[in-house]
Amino acid sequence: MQFAPLYPIIYKILQPTFPDCLWCGDGKNKRIALTFDDGPHPQYTPQVLRILDHYNIQASFFWLGVCVNRSPQIAKAVSNAGHWIGLHGYEHHNFPTLSPQNLQQSLEKTQIAIYNACNLDPEKVRDVRPPNGVFTPTTLKLFRQWNYRAVMWSIVPEDWVRPGVNTVVNRVMQQVKDGSLIVLHDGVCGGADVGKTIEILIPRLLQQGYEFVSVNTLWQRREI
Repeated sequence: MQFAPLYPIIYKILQPTFPDCLWCGDGKNKRIALTFDDGPHPQYTPQVLRILDHYNIQASFFWLGVCVNRSPQIAKAVSNAGHWIGLHGYEHHNFPTLSPQNLQQSLEKTQIAIYNACNLDPEKVRDVRPPNGVFTPTTLKLFRQWNYRAVMWSIVPEDWVRPGVNTVVNRVMQQVKDGSLIVLHDGVCGGADVGKTIEILIPRLLQQGYEFVSVNTLWQRREI
C-alpha cells in the first residue's frame, strides 16, 4: 500500500504542531530545497551529483553514517561540490526506538564518519532528519539539548517504493509551491530511479522559476 496521498495531510497537521522543526521555507519567494536521504551510495549518488553539477544546483544530503564509512570518496565528492550535509543516523533506525544514549551515539558516530571522509567540523554538521520522519516530543527535546536542528519536509513523493519516475515527478509538480522542502532518496531504496527522476524534475522546476537552495539557506531566511 502506498501512503503518498496522506503525506500532504500529515504535513498540515504536524507542521503547526512542531514549529521548531524546519518543514519548509519562506512561502513568499520561489526558493525551494531539494534533499536526498539514505546515502551516500556508490552508484546512485554520483548520478545525482552529475545532474546537480550540470544545472549548477545546490542540494542537501542527509546521510547514514554506515554508508559514509562504506563510500567515503563519494561523500567527499558531495562535500567538495558544495552541497549541504546533514545527519540521518548511523543506521536507518527509527529514533524513538533508541535509548537517549544510543541515539546520541548514532548521531555522533555519523558526525565522526563525515569528519573522517570530508573533514567537516562535527559542530557544523547538526541538521538531523529522523528516518521515516518518525520522532516524538522527547526526540526534539534531546535534539535541542544536544544542539541539533530537526529538518523535516513539505513534499514526500514516496519514491522509495519505486512507483515509477513519472509518478514521482508528477507528485512533486502537483504539490510544489514557494518554500517547498522536497525529499528524495539516493540510497538502496529509491536510488535506482533518482537520477532519471531529477533529470526530468529539475528542468521543469527551473522553467517555473524556482531557485534551488540549501536547507541551511532556509534556516537563515527563517531566522531573518
